[in-house]
Amino acid sequence: MNVEFINPFLSSLLNVLATMASTELSPGKPRVKKDEVAVGDVSGLIGMVGPQTKGSLSITFDENLALTVMERMLGERPSSIDEEVTDMLGEITNMVAGGAKNLLGDKGYDFDMATPIVVAGKSHTICHKCKGKTLLIPFTSAAGNASIEVSFDTL
Repeated sequence: MNVEFINPFLSSLLNVLATMASTELSPGKPRVKKDEVAVGDVSGLIGMVGPQTKGSLSITFDENLALTVMERMLGERPSSIDEEVTDMLGEITNMVAGGAKNLLGDKGYDFDMATPIVVAGKSHTICHKCKGKTLLIPFTSAAGNASIEVSFDTL
């Protein structure tokens, strides 16, 4: 998978969380994901399609990280993942994809984005409707772990 295409998603996630939630993430070692089980407790998934490719992006947070981000953004900490937390992750997913879209537009890539969906629960699954491999990039923070999964048909 083309690093020039993947890095804008990583940069956008780091920027969104630092700006919106004063949360710093440290990236780990990327790997090809072999199954559909999420590596966290709540995931936002968004599809993207354009002339050069189609694919999807998911962002997954551990419960503690999701609750901490919610607290930092709104000033109140929910006791568990609820509808407000899932709405927040959907919006973060949208902002990250939008930020990456802007960065990729400068490199000649163009795509439209679908409305994000959010799935929560232990061992939930994420199904990327692409023929390409799914690249998973883990992140750590003081408040918990996150990950990005990116899957595209061609690149």
